[in-house]
Amino acid sequence: MKKIYLYSTLLFIFLLIMWEMIVKVKKISPLILPKPTTIAENLFTLLQSGYFTPHIFTTLVEIISGFFVGGLIGIGLGLLVSQSNTLRLVLKPYIIATQAMPKVALAPLLILWFGYGYTPKILIVALISFFPLFESTITGLLVVDKDRLALFQLLKASKWQTLWRLQLPTSIPYLLSGMRVAVVLSVVGAVVSEFIGANKGLGALIIVAQGMMDTPLLFSAFILLTAIGILLYASIYAIEHLFLRKYTTYRRKIS
Repeated sequence: MKKIYLYSTLLFIFLLIMWEMIVKVKKISPLILPKPTTIAENLFTLLQSGYFTPHIFTTLVEIISGFFVGGLIGIGLGLLVSQSNTLRLVLKPYIIATQAMPKVALAPLLILWFGYGYTPKILIVALISFFPLFESTITGLLVVDKDRLALFQLLKASKWQTLWRLQLPTSIPYLLSGMRVAVVLSVVGAVVSEFIGANKGLGALIIVAQGMMDTPLLFSAFILLTAIGILLYASIYAIEHLFLRKYTTYRRKIS
């Protein structure tokens, strides 16, 4: 495993070197493609000056809050729907409609209703992160060992007892897998919402950099967004690894 990480790091360094050399040899304008060293210098300078701090904070608030709201709704609704076939059939068309609905088109309407503050951005993130958590919750709750379920029925366990003692423990790996997907989508949702209307946030900064033709700043914001996505994904993966070691085989299959 250590060799894999080493090879991956060496490949990354090689690609950066090739990028630097191609820009130098071809004399590509920094407006089109700046050198990695130029981007790194720009990123370090602006981080040191605190320029990025309010933008990072704004985007993180939108991501985490939207992910939390979407998670509560997705997991809560998944719990309810999994316990009733009728409810699942009734709500399914509406849930699918929320995902078929283009979120970018919805963003201006939310801004019209709620203004340019955090609320419309958090709602966009929540809508995007909701579905993976909803689906993973239902899947985890319904994929139960038939023999164990039959035993619970034989012992005349109530629906609540079956849910709490059998279905929920089984669903945890599925739920965490859905969380990993949802948290990455939350980053996308925050950026998309900031593209529509915001004066703070890394997504808004990308629009500003584009207007100013400041390509190093654009790349710097992109790198920060990527780092945030990776760190959030890694955090959930670490929780999964810590608390669900017995599901290691399952995790490897879906990774």
